[in-house]
Order: sequence, then structure tokens, then C-alpha cells
Amino acid sequence: MALSYIWYILRNGLGQQFFVPPAPLTERNLPDQTDRVFMITGGYAGVGQEVVSILYGANGTVWIVGRSESKASAAIDRITAQHPQSSGKLHFLKVDLSDLTTIKPAVEDFHRRNESGKLHWLNNNAGVMTPPPNSTGAQGLDLQYVTNIYAPFLLTKLLLPTLRETAKTEKSAPGTVRVSWAGSSASFMSRPHAGLAWTPDNKDLVYAIDNPQMAYAISKAANFYLGSEFGHRYGNDDGVLHDSYNPGNLRSELQRHLSGLPQRLIYALVHPPIQGAYTELYCGLSPELTLPNDQGAWVVPWGRKSDMRPDMLAEAKRAGEKDSVGCKLWEWCESVTREYA
Repeated sequence: MALSYIWYILRNGLGQQFFVPPAPLTERNLPDQTDRVFMITGGYAGVGQEVVSILYGANGTVWIVGRSESKASAAIDRITAQHPQSSGKLHFLKVDLSDLTTIKPAVEDFHRRNESGKLHWLNNNAGVMTPPPNSTGAQGLDLQYVTNIYAPFLLTKLLLPTLRETAKTEKSAPGTVRVSWAGSSASFMSRPHAGLAWTPDNKDLVYAIDNPQMAYAISKAANFYLGSEFGHRYGNDDGVLHDSYNPGNLRSELQRHLSGLPQRLIYALVHPPIQGAYTELYCGLSPELTLPNDQGAWVVPWGRKSDMRPDMLAEAKRAGEKDSVGCKLWEWCESVTREYA
């Protein structure tokens, strides 16, 4: 194992967990968000709910994406009670990220109901982590792959025209319309070269349904590459900034499949969800991120630009090249989602 990789793991593992500077952007200094529209997947629980609450408290219009209308309704009640003076709006958009057939109808529903026709930030926050082995989605695909990779890929692609048109109308600096992708510390701790494990013919990702830990790490590394690839293929021309983030080690619904000693160990090391919300807020709204310099940026707790581990960063810089990891991943996602687009 290369010394540069070992040093990166030691430096970033500690630096993103134990010695984290204060968040530069919080609800205390966030500008007014009147007339701005946001979409947060998984926005009715954990970190996602905290992000929604901050945006709504700043008078933003927020679309909460998820499959449970009852959970969304309860979250909306909580958030509106927390911010009685807000002039913002909260909407629920029903999407089951484990079922690719629900994505396109949801986007069409969004277009019908979104009065402004705009979308300023799509935050692909939702995910699933280490479910029981052999868990699958509606199409029989690995549950983590479909929820963490295919579904946000398809959702983002279908929303690109709206993001593009919104960017055209923005009078502020380029890059204030954004798409963010939820990574994880697992994405840079993953052992496969460049973070992804491929089949022997080098065409498809390893089907790791019987190894949830590997599947999760691969899915989070994939999100880093998707942020880079979307940025390269569309971002600069569209005026849309794509970034990805490690929200931090947080207590959230992601740990719902853990139990016993692993759960207790995790809970001893994690931070409250609001801290992760600050990381995501930086991705979506910080003026420190600009185009074209920060296209494909990797953001770490609680809102700082950082380098990804060396082998993954090298591949990300090759975005768009036919034999690059990101390009292979893109083609793979296209082949899986094409019939649902």
C-alpha cells in the first residue's frame, strides 16, 4: 500500500473526526433565502431534516423527497413549529429511491407543482448503509447501489434542464445553482483501487450484495465520481456547480441496521446531525465555492474544501476520458437507468 495513501488516511481520518474547525456557515449567518427553491432527498429525518429546517427558517422553499408521506408530514409540522415567522414553503415529493420506476413520475409531479419553475440546489442527501446481506430494491438490484447511486443519478439527470434554466436567470456569481452528492469517510477508506471494485472483464461494478460494508463504501466512492462527472459533462456549460461531501460521522437513521457492539461503538464516536447539516449547507450555499475553480469539489466537516485520497483524486481529474473510472461508472449508470428515464 502506497505511503501517500496511508498518510492520507491517517491525516484525514483524524482531521475529519476529532480536530474539526467550527462551521463557517450556519443558521446564524445564512443570508435570507426568499424565492430560492431547494430539493433535499431524505429531508424528513436526521441530517436532511436539519438542512430543511435551516433553509425553511431562512424563508426558502424546500421540497422534501422521500417515500413516507406520514414521516414527511410529521417533519413538516415540527419544522414549521420551530420557525413560526418563516415565509418559506415546505412540500413533500414522494419518491422511493429503492424503486427506479418512481423517479420520473416524481420529477414530472415536481414540474407540475413547482410554481416558480426553478431549482437552486438539489442535495442528494438520502442513503442507506449496511442493510442486512442480500437486501434488494424493487428491481432486484443491490439495495445500497440502487438507493445511493442509480436513483440519485437518474433524479439528477432528469432535473438538469430545470437546474440549467435556473442558472440562466441567476444574477449572482456563476455556481450558485448546485447539485451535491453525499459521500462518506467510507469512500476514502475503501480498499479497492480508486475506491471502486470492478468485475474481471472491467465493465461492471462488483455485485457486492453479500458484503454490505463493501457495497456501502463503493456506493459512496461512486457519489464522489458522479459529482466530478456531472460537473465535467454539464456543469461549467450549464452554470451549475456539482460537489460531493463527507457530512461527518453523525448519529442518523443510517445506523438503523446496526445493533449490539457495533452500534454502541458508532454512537460513542458520532456527532449530532446538525453538524452534518452545516457541511451540506456549505456545499449548497457557501460563496467560497465558485465556478469553474471548484467544479467537482470535495467538502469535509463542517464545511471545508479538501483533497480526496490520491488515487481517487487522480481519477477524478481524468473526468470524461474514455478509460477513466468516472467514465466507466457513468456508462454503467446509464445502462442501468436508461429504461426508467
